[in-house]
Amino acid sequence: MRDNDESESDDNIRCASGKARLYVAEDLFVGAALTLDKDQSHYLVNVLRMGPGGRVLLFNGRDGEWAAEISEALRKSAHLLVTAQTRKFEPLPDIWLLFAPVKKARLDFIAQKATEMGASLIQPVITRRTIVARVKDQRLAANVVEAAEQCGLVAVPQVREAEKLSVVLDHWEQENPDRLILFCDEAAPPGGALETLAAIARDHPRGTPFALLVGPEGGFDEEERAKLLKHQGTRPLSLGPRIMRADTAAIAALAAVQLILGDW
Repeated sequence: MRDNDESESDDNIRCASGKARLYVAEDLFVGAALTLDKDQSHYLVNVLRMGPGGRVLLFNGRDGEWAAEISEALRKSAHLLVTAQTRKFEPLPDIWLLFAPVKKARLDFIAQKATEMGASLIQPVITRRTIVARVKDQRLAANVVEAAEQCGLVAVPQVREAEKLSVVLDHWEQENPDRLILFCDEAAPPGGALETLAAIARDHPRGTPFALLVGPEGGFDEEERAKLLKHQGTRPLSLGPRIMRADTAAIAALAAVQLILGDW
C-alpha cells in the first residue's frame, strides 16, 4: 500500500523500478541526455511499450541511481533525459568470488546469484579438474548486469577474465597482500564452518577484504590443495558433510561468508 499523499512523481518512479531499470555506461547527473543502444531501446519501446514521458531508473555502478524520462521513443535509439537522483551510491562489501567454471546454465546461475548476494568481484579460475576451460566473458558480464538491474543494486561487481589457479596464486601476495583467501576444502573436517568464520571475524575487523575460492565438481587435486594450505593468508572452509554441486557450493559458501564477514 502507498500513502495517499505520495506524489505522482514518486509513484511513477516506483512503477519504473518494477518495469524498467537499466545499466548505462555514461555519467549520470541532472540534465544528462542519453541515447540507449538498440537492445535497450527495443526493450523499452517494443517490449514494455513505453513512449515519450515514460519514467526509467538508471545506474552506472558509480553515481548511484537516477530517474530519467523518455524524450523520444525510437525503436532503435530511444532518448532519455536524466531528471533526479533517487539513491546515493552504495558500495558492495569487499568480498570476491573465485570459482572453477561449470557448464553454461550453471555458470549463468553462479554469476546472477553471486551478484544478488553482494560479491564485489567475480572471476573464473581454471583448476586441474575443471571441465569447462573456456568462458565467454561477455556472457558472464551480461548476466552480472542483468542481475544488478533486476535486484536494485547501484554497484556492479567487477568481472575478470578466467585465469589458471596456479597463476592467480603465484601473483596473489604481490597483487593482493591484504586479502585473505577462504577456500572450500572437501577434506576439511565437516561442521567447523561457523567456528572458522567466527575466528576470522574476531581476528580481522569488519571491512577486511576476502576472496572466496570454490573448486570444480571433482574438487581440488592434492597438489592444488597442498599449495593452498601452504599459501600465506589462506584458510580452509568446510561446507559440511554432504557433497554439493559446484554451483550450489559457490552460493552456499558465499551466503555463509556474507553472514559472518560481510554486510548481512
